[in-house]
Amino acid sequence: MKAVLFDLDGTLLPMDQEVFVQKYLAELARKGPEMGYGAQKLVQTVMAGVERMAANDGTMTNEERFWDVFLAVYGGERARHNEIFAAFYQNDFPRVAEGTDPTPLANEAVQVLKAKGYELVLATNPVFPRAATLERMRWAGLHPQDFVYITTFENSTYTKPNLNYYLEILEKIGARPEECLMVGNDVVEDMSAAQLGLDVFLVTDDLINTAGKDISQFPQGTRRQMLDCFLTLPPRE
Repeated sequence: MKAVLFDLDGTLLPMDQEVFVQKYLAELARKGPEMGYGAQKLVQTVMAGVERMAANDGTMTNEERFWDVFLAVYGGERARHNEIFAAFYQNDFPRVAEGTDPTPLANEAVQVLKAKGYELVLATNPVFPRAATLERMRWAGLHPQDFVYITTFENSTYTKPNLNYYLEILEKIGARPEECLMVGNDVVEDMSAAQLGLDVFLVTDDLINTAGKDISQFPQGTRRQMLDCFLTLPPRE
């Protein structure tokens, strides 16, 4: 095995996904009027941008998809909107951390694998900008320098569960599917990697299985059991 791909939200960063999204949207709505966007209009526009990213076909980045939607609603200069959102993610987004429950097991797992020589990828669904992704990593006690690649809306042209999302990562890190392990808590978004031939591990602490799929086929366990599995792995040759 060459590389381990980790989901973030609900995997390395324990959370109830619905609570997290509600808190995020509440912060947008609270800050929207001050930012000059309005409350509900901003929330609706951001969610429309997310939907457009989810339907991305690889012809442009997720970031470009988002701004196509946003500028169609608000107009103006993208650079100015970027400045406003950068300030939001720096000053206001950290309050969303109240909807998460970080665990030291996350960084322990990363450090165990890193010490064994495996390349690590933060394969979080790339619908957030890099600033918001690094902030959530900070909540989780993770360090960007421990990862050879971090997916964000700036560097990705697909989203989960599109298999092209995973192929894009493999191309970026120069790895074959059979050389990689995908670790995540979402049966549809994360375990879809198995269709390409990646090994998978389903984290069950904050399990998301909205489709009610049979999960017995997947290696699985709690974060503690995940760490125990990593401890038994041989060093990378």
